[in-house]
Amino acid sequence: MKSFGFNTALLHEAGGKDPSTGSTLVPIYQSSAFCHESAEELERIFENKAFGYSYTRINNPTIEAFEKKVTMLEGGIGSVACASGMAALSNAFLNILQAGDEIVAAPGLYGGTIDLFRDFEAFGIKTRYARENSPQSFEEQINERTRLVFAETIGNPKLDVTDISALADAVHRHNLPLIMDNTTATPYLIRTLALGADIVVNSSSKYINGNSDAISGILTDGGTYRWTREMYPGMADYIKLGKMAYIAKLRKGLFRNMGACLSPQNAFLNCLGLETLGLRMERHCKNALELALYLQQLAPEIAVNYPGLPNSPYYHLAKEQFSHGYGGIITLRAGSRERAFEIMNRLKLPILVSNVGDTKTLVIHPASTISLFCTPQEKAASGVFDDLIRISVGIEDIEDLKADFKQAIEGE
Repeated sequence: MKSFGFNTALLHEAGGKDPSTGSTLVPIYQSSAFCHESAEELERIFENKAFGYSYTRINNPTIEAFEKKVTMLEGGIGSVACASGMAALSNAFLNILQAGDEIVAAPGLYGGTIDLFRDFEAFGIKTRYARENSPQSFEEQINERTRLVFAETIGNPKLDVTDISALADAVHRHNLPLIMDNTTATPYLIRTLALGADIVVNSSSKYINGNSDAISGILTDGGTYRWTREMYPGMADYIKLGKMAYIAKLRKGLFRNMGACLSPQNAFLNCLGLETLGLRMERHCKNALELALYLQQLAPEIAVNYPGLPNSPYYHLAKEQFSHGYGGIITLRAGSRERAFEIMNRLKLPILVSNVGDTKTLVIHPASTISLFCTPQEKAASGVFDDLIRISVGIEDIEDLKADFKQAIEGE
């Protein structure tokens, strides 16, 4: 991001001002379609021989403004915004996969992603899971049918940390692309493309939006992977476009035809949320660390998991890899499902919802919600147990959060 710091670049380098009106915010172009002066002009746009807007399912100025902001933050060459985080993942994978291909994935994934991979099986796409989150374990699962490797920067809810540089080196030795989900860390903590990932996906419904008022997802291409006709036949017509091949194929094909586009209104809300991403993440991380340390001292019988704790097996990697903190999510193992529910029901400030990244603290019982449809083996691999509570720590005053968890745990 040039010579500016994160927040300055976010506010001033990614555009947002409207040159025609002087508006300091991106306007909401709430239009399904866009008119043109001549049939020839519209023809050139559809043939990709001229730039312009035709139909919001394909492109829209408000959505494009959001895409440019995230591209700048992630250090990529282009982004495609989608209707949800799951839509972004689906587009990222299916843009290059076909029947008979395989994915190698991390073991500690979000339950919805595991469900998606299960759905892919009906289309002849299989997923193999690494035994553990280490480059060696990923390599053990790679074979001649593997076409991509996928992991989360910080596992949700396992909170395992991926060694991105080491994994990228291992994946690239097999001439494969590495796709990272950076939702829980965000580009404020880490820029995965700079560490060797080829494509990064964010569920922008979470920290990027920050207020739980818009569902969306976005994928960003680093333009570093060299696609071949032999490995990726669907890319054959686009390889001539070089670094832009992946994004060009996606926009001209799957993304346009599947129709999982982001709405202009939600793109606008994301642009607003992005302006405070750095400030919010700073507070999320600070609160999460302080609350995790407090809970360790308050209730030794409850296992506290957070990458920023010195007893975490990922502490040293997280300290080396992340800037500004260790993320905003912690988990607790209460001892039993009943105890977990008891603590959650006594809490007064946290909200019981299936989301993370809100300004307010959120809690959930993953085993009965976001990982409900996972097998026992999948739950264990993802760090999901019947007594587990996931806490997305908000930006409240930390002393109020401490007091609330204290009364909930001690039953005062």
